[in-house]
Amino acid sequence: MPVVRQATREDVSAIVNFQKKMAKETEHLELNEKIVEEGVNAVFTDKSRGKYFIAEDNYKIIASLLITYEWSDWRNSNIWWIQSVYVIPEYRRKGIFREMYTFIKALGEKQDIAGLRLYVETNNTQAKMTYEALGMNSGHYSFYEWMRK
Repeated sequence: MPVVRQATREDVSAIVNFQKKMAKETEHLELNEKIVEEGVNAVFTDKSRGKYFIAEDNYKIIASLLITYEWSDWRNSNIWWIQSVYVIPEYRRKGIFREMYTFIKALGEKQDIAGLRLYVETNNTQAKMTYEALGMNSGHYSFYEWMRK
């Protein structure tokens, strides 16, 4: 099984590479590498933005994800949002996300978070089944957004 750990600045190039691949794979977008690199580095510069986690297999980075924070006044605690999940293709469907999720959930419970949330592309049935198998549900809300192009 992989080793899951909090990412460091030494992992930036792998995370940037994963984000570019994910955008291409999921939305057919070619991201500007300089902008993505600045965005990833911003998380390491300002801890209030979030934190990255990676999974390694024999010191090879095989997956990454980002945790960001949402304050819940209802719960007087943070909710952690799981974002930017990427697992390299040859490691998919092998329990890598499950390992990362278990690690992050345990860490969050120690830090007394209110819960974990993520969003998933509407037609990504494989991901939905994975999240449901982990005990997550689609909750009470639909997701709407406005994004500047």
